[in-house]
Amino acid sequence: MTTQGKGTYQVTGWDEKPYSEKKGQAKLTKAHFTNTFTGDIEGEGTSEYLMVYPSDTSATFVGLQQVVGSVKGRKGTFVLQATGTFEEGLAKADWSVVPDSGTEELAGLKGKGGYVSKSDGSADFTLNFTNG
Repeated sequence: MTTQGKGTYQVTGWDEKPYSEKKGQAKLTKAHFTNTFTGDIEGEGTSEYLMVYPSDTSATFVGLQQVVGSVKGRKGTFVLQATGTFEEGLAKADWSVVPDSGTEELAGLKGKGGYVSKSDGSADFTLNFTNG
């Protein structure tokens, strides 16, 4: 049975550095960030994202985020894989639980969802999941 999880997360740290900036080419960066989840996911996330900026105002990104905490009260860790865009100051992404990444009470966790950021650095998220 699939359960719909909802909540918010707040970015608590952000460190982004370019690794390729050449005139006439899209800028490539790597971002490390941390965040706090509240809602059906409670805990801390640590992420590594790769980003490409075809312009100064938009980006596309892929990333992995390790979450330490709980999902609907079940404790453990798991990893989310995200793909998304940044446009007009807002990030939108789809994510899924990396297969076999769940530990402890979250072993067997499967799910998909996503998030939409707000201007204050928080994001509303969903995660439709099963915990095998």
